[in-house]
Amino acid sequence: MKNWEIIETNFDPNALRYKETVFTLGNGYLGTRSTFEEGYMGEESLTLIHGIFDDVSIVHTELVNVPNWIHCEIVINGERFRLDRGVLLDYCRKLDLHNGVLTRVVRWRSPAGYTFDIAFERFASLADEHILGVRCKITSVDFTGAVEVRAGLPGYVDNTGFVHWQWLDQGSIDQQTAYLTVCTKKTALTLSMACHVEVEGAGPITYHPQDCTWSPTVMAQGNIAPGQALTATKLVTVFTARDTGVPQTAALDKLQAAVKAGYDAARVANDAAWADVWNTCNITIEGDDEADLAVRYSLFQLLIAAPRHDSRVSIPAKTLSGLGYRGHAFWDTEIFMLPFFIYTQPDVAHNMLLYRYHTLPGARRKAAENGYEGAMFAWESAATGDETTPRWVPGRGGELIRIWCGDIELHITADIAYAVHTYWRATGDDAFMRDYGAELILDTARFWGVRVEWNAARGVYEINDVIGPDENHDHVNNNAYTNHLVRWNLQMALHILSWLRATYPEKAAALCAQLELTPERLAHWRDVIANICIAHDPETHLIEQFDGFFELETVDFNDYEPRVTSMQGLLGVEETQKYQILKQPDVLMMHYLLPDAYDSVTVKANWDYYTPRTDLTYGSSLGPAIQAALAARQGDIGAAYQHFLLAARTDLQNARGNTGEGIHGATAGGIWQAVVFGFGGARLTEEGIICEPRLPSSWTRVAFQLVYQGERITFDLVHR
Repeated sequence: MKNWEIIETNFDPNALRYKETVFTLGNGYLGTRSTFEEGYMGEESLTLIHGIFDDVSIVHTELVNVPNWIHCEIVINGERFRLDRGVLLDYCRKLDLHNGVLTRVVRWRSPAGYTFDIAFERFASLADEHILGVRCKITSVDFTGAVEVRAGLPGYVDNTGFVHWQWLDQGSIDQQTAYLTVCTKKTALTLSMACHVEVEGAGPITYHPQDCTWSPTVMAQGNIAPGQALTATKLVTVFTARDTGVPQTAALDKLQAAVKAGYDAARVANDAAWADVWNTCNITIEGDDEADLAVRYSLFQLLIAAPRHDSRVSIPAKTLSGLGYRGHAFWDTEIFMLPFFIYTQPDVAHNMLLYRYHTLPGARRKAAENGYEGAMFAWESAATGDETTPRWVPGRGGELIRIWCGDIELHITADIAYAVHTYWRATGDDAFMRDYGAELILDTARFWGVRVEWNAARGVYEINDVIGPDENHDHVNNNAYTNHLVRWNLQMALHILSWLRATYPEKAAALCAQLELTPERLAHWRDVIANICIAHDPETHLIEQFDGFFELETVDFNDYEPRVTSMQGLLGVEETQKYQILKQPDVLMMHYLLPDAYDSVTVKANWDYYTPRTDLTYGSSLGPAIQAALAARQGDIGAAYQHFLLAARTDLQNARGNTGEGIHGATAGGIWQAVVFGFGGARLTEEGIICEPRLPSSWTRVAFQLVYQGERITFDLVHR
């Protein structure tokens, strides 16, 4: 089928890190960057598993790089196969989005002058998240002699120089099986991997284990002649202490069963699981191959990062594809990625929201530490929900730079409440709202009720000293996005409490007692809703992004072109604060999330004002997809498509130059929203989902499925 493969036909060492990210694969339990099985100088070999955090200075805690399960070295007549040795005669790397299988085929001439065709295949099973597979086929073109395959579990891995693991145990239970057990140094999480290696060829194969500390390896040797091949198959299993009480036993038991069934059976099960997933969530765009592939690739990256069997974790900002942001979850998850799952795989969305419920204690601790009541969610969250944003980071010159997001970028608390309500409205999952969601929404409202400040002179409630989504400006007062979402949060809390009292009175009474929802507190919420500061000019229809924004200096971005960095990177953090230069347009994001708050004239006026002031190319990667959806809603399809392309090229073309740090998960989710909610015009009403499509001129057809309150609905939109 067309537009289902990401293909690289030329190996460029200068693009190593970027392509490692692009060809990432995973299964919702772990993610593995596309480094080479045999290794390469300067690579960032990385596998991350959901929930495996360990403490480290500066960044508080981070996801830990786990032992390298893809390892497979080939030694031919004493020479190691590597792409930085010998001559690369042909090369093709391919990620098949159908089934999450990564292949690489090369023709290689060794330093001694012999030629070989070498084909690799790997997958992380979607059918059984604990099973991984690697296969390598070595075919001789003109060589006769011995070939050795060395496949093991190198465990001495690091996170940019920091080693999180301590060795516990390793060994071999037979000539073809090895295992390794390690434990994180601070959090004491045990992990065990086991592997089995089988090699097939024209002649006999000999095996022997190599038990070097930190790297248990199976060595296999056979002989080949021109036209003959050796095929090495490596099955790997992995368990952690988060999965089971004795990971080593679990890994070895699972491996034994997997070996008995065979590699091919594992592949068949994986392929079938992927077919089931794509049947529920694929999008087809006809008439625009770039868009069709970019959307499908974005969905693939979301799917391989989504926890299916664990409600204690969620998708980090960089998914499981890189060490950017150290595996922490931001508002990226709830506002940008979650809608895809809500409307295609609500069970996964349910899991992701339970992560926020499980981390409520951390949000309450943060509120209390800052002198507030209720739940104040962390800007960067890891295992416990406590704040993990670094307060200081080293600058380019070694100086320390203060990071304020964890202290005052507060809107994430309302964003999470918004996501909870979106899930409930789309799924009709009353049990979730009763048991989990109501408490989240009510406790975030408690926080806002004490975080607002009454300004008697202005006669309004203010929220001062914050950062909005536009992180180019910090320590601002009355950020429009934040204040609007706070008002919504309080309104929804009152609505949910009323609903609870009518449908589950015992639960309502219990929460009122637990959260001290007195009549006086509820009356205060109503007063805040009526009097919170909203800077909307009814004559110009403009909404000021924050107090004093209109007094800042303007700047013409064209004066700084061409450039390969953000405006903040050019001007500096302090200087950028003086200008109307947006990393992300707060007011437009508010219009997108709250479409009924203002009329179309107001939306258009703010679009026209804030879009030219936004650093679209090198500001926030979160903005363009949402701006595409908002422009499409307004009927400006040309502008919508241009913004869509900015988003679509973010990772596949490394448009911002930072894809090597990991996939832009929020962009991937935003691309889905741009297609479905923007161009597709899908909208949730009291009667259900309706579509008012506004397709780009080149798109002849768009087809997708959405789930609404348990019913799957197919939309097939044709451009006439």
